Amino acid sequence: MRKSLWLSCCIACLALVGVARAELPADYQVVLLTENYPPYNFSENGKNFARDKNTRGIAADVVREMFKRAGIQYNLTLRFPWDRIYKLALEKPDHGVFVTARLPEREALFKWVGPIGPDDWVLLAKADSSISLATLEEATAYRVGAYKGDAIEAFLQQKGLTADSVLNDIENASRLDKGQIDLWATGDPAGRYLAKQAGVNDLKTVLRFNQAELFLALNKETPDEVVQKLQTTLEQMRQEGFVDKAINSYLQ
Repeated sequence: MRKSLWLSCCIACLALVGVARAELPADYQVVLLTENYPPYNFSENGKNFARDKNTRGIAADVVREMFKRAGIQYNLTLRFPWDRIYKLALEKPDHGVFVTARLPEREALFKWVGPIGPDDWVLLAKADSSISLATLEEATAYRVGAYKGDAIEAFLQQKGLTADSVLNDIENASRLDKGQIDLWATGDPAGRYLAKQAGVNDLKTVLRFNQAELFLALNKETPDEVVQKLQTTLEQMRQEGFVDKAINSYLQ
């Protein structure tokens, strides 16, 4: 009797799973939003608006392939400002935003797929520099360049370090190369990508003072089936080397 009851419960559960999956309509799609944040995502023309095919970058390539392999339809748009697209993903069902850090205060706000890649904070120096740092505080003895208004600049200020900041972070690569600053506070791999764009190659990491990873954040009402399928697909892509290949294609 107990065995029969157990089998009946199993059959009922399987039936419920089947119904739940059937509720996902054939035309279901996820609205994906992103911003200009090279090398992870950026528009080909450098503007703050682009559709799917005109959006490039590590994350754009990975996310597109992930949705394609998972068989989930999507609509991808790059737009500005970040606060707006973050709010849309937070409030609208079946919306998602990438790439964003999975911080403790955000954990319960979204369903997460990732990590897609790292977003560490580093101090870069010229390859032949003799500077050696054990702590961020030691950097106060040097001229540090940063991106004005960026979270990294704000963090440095909180630590009592006044940076020589500019409005375009790519300028710091050239300033470092010319000896106008001693250190460049930037993201990794973002800094390496910008340096490459500026034609500056001989740089080294002197200090890594913050470590984070970037994710696709999906609205909380996104079906678990969709989230799990995307996560499984991403893990398969990582095992195959697709993610590393995407990262290296923009940094080498």
